[in-house]
Amino acid sequence: MRKMADHMRAEPTAPRAEAPPPHRERAVARAVESWVAVFRRKLSAGELGWLPVVIVLAAVWITFQTLNENFLSPRNLSNLSVDIVGTGLIAVGIVFVLLIGELDLSVGSISGLAAAVFAVLNVNNGVPEWLALIIAVIVGTVTGAVQGFSFARTRVPAFVVTLAGLLTWNGLMLYILGTSGTVNLDENGLVAKLTSYYFTHDAAAYGVAAIGAGMVFLVSYQDRRRRMAVGMPHRSLRGIGMRTGVLAVIAFAAAYLLNRFQGLPLALLIFLVVVAGLDITLRRTHYGRQVYALGGGVEAARRASLSVIRVQTAVLAVSGTMAAVGGLFLASRITSVSQGSGSGVLLLNAIAAAVIGGTSLFGGRGTTWSAVLGILVIQSIASGMAITDTPAAVQFIITGGVLFAAVVIDSLSRRSQEAHGRA
Repeated sequence: MRKMADHMRAEPTAPRAEAPPPHRERAVARAVESWVAVFRRKLSAGELGWLPVVIVLAAVWITFQTLNENFLSPRNLSNLSVDIVGTGLIAVGIVFVLLIGELDLSVGSISGLAAAVFAVLNVNNGVPEWLALIIAVIVGTVTGAVQGFSFARTRVPAFVVTLAGLLTWNGLMLYILGTSGTVNLDENGLVAKLTSYYFTHDAAAYGVAAIGAGMVFLVSYQDRRRRMAVGMPHRSLRGIGMRTGVLAVIAFAAAYLLNRFQGLPLALLIFLVVVAGLDITLRRTHYGRQVYALGGGVEAARRASLSVIRVQTAVLAVSGTMAAVGGLFLASRITSVSQGSGSGVLLLNAIAAAVIGGTSLFGGRGTTWSAVLGILVIQSIASGMAITDTPAAVQFIITGGVLFAAVVIDSLSRRSQEAHGRA
């Protein structure tokens, strides 16, 4: 026994892993507790933000990747990034209308009308593409402004005014196209290149990712400084850094996947720039604050000396403009304009994208990025259905279920906010 004990004492022991310093453990524990507390507070107050739609998007991607390993391939994701642009731009315009608590039912018809105006001017009448494009966008702006002014002046609900617009602009589109019904666009023209041109150099995609991450950090840091100056609650530098880091990882991963196929699509770049610009308009300008204020209540905004008629007219004009731009991208994708342009499920998908992304149907809550997430969910479902050869009927059922869930979450969130005095 003594020899065995001596042998055990003589046997070398494995080195122990050094434990992390106690202060580091406490700092991590405090950070985790803080994040959990913030999440619980937002959950109880109905301020979930983008979490539900991100969970839905992740579930959709995991499901279709399990069914078909090509779903998350660089080729399919690149095509997906272009497919979301046309309807996504229209959904961004819908966000503006939803923010004031109204609904625009004419965006599909306006998109078809703008595409028809461009095609007839350019192809049938020889007008230069750049001029025909500008005229087409102006047509969308004017039609939206007319509807907005009519709605603001008469106080007839916007969905009634725009329902009349849906029929009127669709009839005008059919009249402009004439008996031929279909106009084919130049496949090498300006509009066709909107969805067919790619920046093939790797630096383009990575550069956009880096610029995007840097802009997020700068905007968040400036917002923190402004809040600190007036004694308002603000994010910590660590929180800003972590948030920027997560977005940077996502952006560079997307850039890597795009570069593995054909590079950065021009359509996606334009989409992101437009969405970011309109987001800044809503968040950082006097006009944007007026839009959110109007969504909080028309009478309250009127008593606060806000020009309700002007804001409502401008919002419908923005919606019409985005519908026209989206219609041109949709025409670019198929290089033609027909009597079916702007019809079908386009209107439903645009509205569903805005709502699924987190824009409230009750007004006053939402961002332009909501439309990006929403259309990404809808188009991901459509792409997954196409890859797995699933009937279109199932696509409508799934999309309808997701939309219904988004509306229920929105309603429950608003009730929770009212209970906490935040609505």
